[in-house]
Amino acid sequence: MSDNVNKMIGEIFNDMADILEGRSTGKKVRVGITTFGSEHGVENVVKGAEMAQKSDKTVEVILIGPKVDSSLIQEAVKDEEEGYKKMEELLDSGKIDCAVTMHYSFPVGVSTVGRTVSPGTGKEIFIATTTGTSSSHRVEAMIKNGILGIIAAKSMGIEDPKVGILNVDGANQVERALERLNSNGYKINFAESMRADGGCIMRGNDLLTGSADVIVTDTLTGNILSKLFSSFTTGGSYESLGYGYGPSIGEGYDRKILIISRASGAPVVKNAILYGKNIIDGEIRKKQEEEFSRANNAGLKEILKDVTKDTKKEDKNEYEEVQAPLKEVVTGSIAGIDIMELENAVKVLWKNGVYAESGMGCTGPILMVNEEKLPKAVNILSKEGYISRESNIQC
Repeated sequence: MSDNVNKMIGEIFNDMADILEGRSTGKKVRVGITTFGSEHGVENVVKGAEMAQKSDKTVEVILIGPKVDSSLIQEAVKDEEEGYKKMEELLDSGKIDCAVTMHYSFPVGVSTVGRTVSPGTGKEIFIATTTGTSSSHRVEAMIKNGILGIIAAKSMGIEDPKVGILNVDGANQVERALERLNSNGYKINFAESMRADGGCIMRGNDLLTGSADVIVTDTLTGNILSKLFSSFTTGGSYESLGYGYGPSIGEGYDRKILIISRASGAPVVKNAILYGKNIIDGEIRKKQEEEFSRANNAGLKEILKDVTKDTKKEDKNEYEEVQAPLKEVVTGSIAGIDIMELENAVKVLWKNGVYAESGMGCTGPILMVNEEKLPKAVNILSKEGYISRESNIQC
């Protein structure tokens, strides 16, 4: 008996064992990929697709593009526009389980969660989010992005992902909202920064070391991060690392579409296809339904309604005429106030007889008061919704 026959028989018995022991259903995950539009040519996409199917025998790749010399299943189309139509047709008919493509217009409320590797430790992290728009309101979008990141991580088998919030505009408001959601029963495992002052607000260092499983940020920043992580070893023209910009997730959304860049090289194409296969195995749509149901039961919609109220104009009108109390020495500081709310927070304290000044610390905006007035200031700011906990005090 030849070595090839022995190998084939061995593979058959291994497959049967996997099915019997529950490690496999025996059914292949069918992943479609559009091949038009790559800056590195159709051949680059085809190569990545062939690498993916060769590396995982439970995935079956369908090429959607021009006819090419490949053993993969092909759906021939004449141009990029026809390719998108064919991709949607295959998805909606169930002929493919998910699709990977280089561009897609998602409805507002739907974003993609990227997956990459932290260069400092080699740990995989999810960037929530990288394309699409969860909301036209920045803070609301980031709150939703946190949930989307949790969904993606859980679909990859991470049952209790650590969630960190990137230190960008609106981060502190997002932290307060997610803490409120957590207190209401939607349990969130907040990450801890590797920096000495800790907390779940992530700095650049934390991205490099992978301090969190899920990094919550706005989509434009997430998109930039994905590009940097994927191409920092190549000079930028060829994305060689990571898993692309990830699957589309949004409450009630059904199409399972993963995004890659037009600059994605064959290794990223391969990884994106396997990411697609993994989220299908992980029942991402079931996770999506479960997580949004739990979040809504914990008051998500009410929290989002509160953060989208146009309170800034009201606050400004209410406090713009407030006179500052007598100036005092201010050596105590309070962190965790969003930069967009900082001046209003100062005027709130002035109105309550506490002299305060705004400033910028090494980790972001701070509000400075006399050390003896710290407890009173914290109590006022907490009551008014500007901070969430007393650990924001810094002397």
